[in-house]
Amino acid sequence: MTGLTEDGVFKSADEKLHSGIAVADNDELEDSPIEQVRLTVPTTDDPSMPALTFRTWFLGMISCGLLAFVNQFFGYRQNQLYVSSVSAQILVLPIGKLMAATLPSKPIRVPFTSWSFSLNPGPFNLKEHVLITIFANSGSNSVYAVNIITIVKAFYHRSLHPGAAYLLAQTTQLLGYGWAGIFRKYLVDSPYMWWPANLVQVSLFRALHENEKRPKGGRTRLQFFFLVFISSFAYYIIPAYLFPSITAISVICLIWKKSITAQQIGSGLHGLGIFSFGIDWSTVAGFLGSPLATPGFAIVNILVGFALFVYVLNPIFYWNDAYNAKKFPIFSPHTFDSTGQIYNISRVLGFLCTV
Repeated sequence: MTGLTEDGVFKSADEKLHSGIAVADNDELEDSPIEQVRLTVPTTDDPSMPALTFRTWFLGMISCGLLAFVNQFFGYRQNQLYVSSVSAQILVLPIGKLMAATLPSKPIRVPFTSWSFSLNPGPFNLKEHVLITIFANSGSNSVYAVNIITIVKAFYHRSLHPGAAYLLAQTTQLLGYGWAGIFRKYLVDSPYMWWPANLVQVSLFRALHENEKRPKGGRTRLQFFFLVFISSFAYYIIPAYLFPSITAISVICLIWKKSITAQQIGSGLHGLGIFSFGIDWSTVAGFLGSPLATPGFAIVNILVGFALFVYVLNPIFYWNDAYNAKKFPIFSPHTFDSTGQIYNISRVLGFLCTV
């Protein structure tokens, strides 16, 4: 087993015993039963690394707030744009190193207490980077209760007291945390309950902080990362600004432009999306996340269920006019009445949306 030194070079188990790096009595027992985890996550720890530093709190809270705002703001798009915590993970690294190079290291005492802290406890390290990313990740996911608040204000035209909205959001969030705590033994502590998407970030942490020797005729993980990063950045200009139409390309709709049935079958926005595809990565990974971080068996599981309901059962019921289905669009976010018209909420709730 190995562990990081101050310069980022890994040490053997014997060297770690003499350098203060924590080593388990039996490294084999500490290994995960999942092969992907064993190959990605080290089982060692360096207790000398500072973790809860000024840089951690400062950059962590800013990252959390920014991602919470950005993802909630862009969550109202039809094809929502999701900025993951990986973005913060990449951006805070040069900022953390800049703070380590410029901030003074003199201790600062908290008034009226015996506590003190340093703005610069040393080089920006792996633990600080991980904690900042955890901050960012906690704010990157939008709050589901905001959808309720949005519906009340946008569709029912009613105001909601900020205190009530806050309590609603906090209640739903804390319920989730509570259930996670109740089932922590099974969802967190169990070594078999692994989260593939997290391994991507762990691998990126190691690529950014380890000093890896370049193989002959090859590239280090850090070099490969920057190559992909620059390439994806350059490519995103094409679907974002030059050719937005490649975000969703429907082959069937392009061939039969005036056919309603073709629109129902091929349109990715108003139909089943058969033979419709996109080459904009933000659209591909916008809803379920990156498919590169999801195991193949999970993708197949989702694909089979989706195809069964959307491509088999849905067309059978719709074109056989089950429950007068042809009165309505085959796919729509709206609610309709029995005549196939968009449901008039004001007929039930009145102009001011009161019963």
